[in-house]
Amino acid sequence: MNLENPYKKMRLLLLCLFCLLLYGKLVLAQISESEKAVLLEFYESTNGEGWTNTWNLSESVDKWHGVTIVEGKVTGINLFRNNLEGSIPESIGKLKELTHLNLAFNSLTGLLPKDIVNLTNLKTLKLEMNRIKGGLPEAIGNMKRLEEFTAFNNFLSGSLPESLGEIKNLRILNLSSNSLKGLIPKSLGSLEKLESLGLFENALEGSIPAEMGKLAKLKELVLANNQLGGAIPAEFGQLASLRVLQIQNNNFDSFDNLQLVNAKELLAFDHDDKSLKYDFKNINTTKTRMADTKFEDDDNDN
Repeated sequence: MNLENPYKKMRLLLLCLFCLLLYGKLVLAQISESEKAVLLEFYESTNGEGWTNTWNLSESVDKWHGVTIVEGKVTGINLFRNNLEGSIPESIGKLKELTHLNLAFNSLTGLLPKDIVNLTNLKTLKLEMNRIKGGLPEAIGNMKRLEEFTAFNNFLSGSLPESLGEIKNLRILNLSSNSLKGLIPKSLGSLEKLESLGLFENALEGSIPAEMGKLAKLKELVLANNQLGGAIPAEFGQLASLRVLQIQNNNFDSFDNLQLVNAKELLAFDHDDKSLKYDFKNINTTKTRMADTKFEDDDNDN
């Protein structure tokens, strides 16, 4: 009985399978010329040659620092603290499958691209600690899958778009330390998954919307250092998950409704009514206070 031929056939079959798998992997690592063109424009627009971890343009895109490719599509760009300078090009909105974009802790300037709202699959958008100016796009509510949006310590101006309330998956929204003005939109009260809201150090005015009391999952609410007025909403008493509340340095007319807040569950509670005394958790709150802390990030975070 001749066993040599079956073994040869088996080896040949395994070799073919290996080649197919290798070919498939190489194909999946490639992206379209249009998406590569977007990345190259981004590289040029943000002084790629001067990045801390730059891209070797002669290598395949899957080897470029911070770029994630899944099934031939760019799904992630993580260039945290990478010495980016210049502005984000409008073409970024063409990366339709992008789910994570982290450009935090760089020196980006210019306006936030209006076409960024076309990134409808984006889940994480981190732009903090840059020098981006101008207003937030009115159509930002198109980014329905967004779960985390942080852009604190920039030069953003204008008002908060009503359409923010349409991003139902939003868990973290931090736009502190900018130049935002106008009213806090009532629509924010419809963000049922929101856990952290930071609007510290802007020029927001008017009353805090009563609709904020609907945010059952809200753990951190930081509105300090604005020009907010009126009375504290009685609906604050409904915020059962709240652990950090900072509303100091505003122009409130009345703090009476703060007595409705379950202060015993709070880790940090800062306000301007010195007549009110609360018995909240006896811990070192200096590490929990968003408004008094230099924000940091994690360069492993997408």
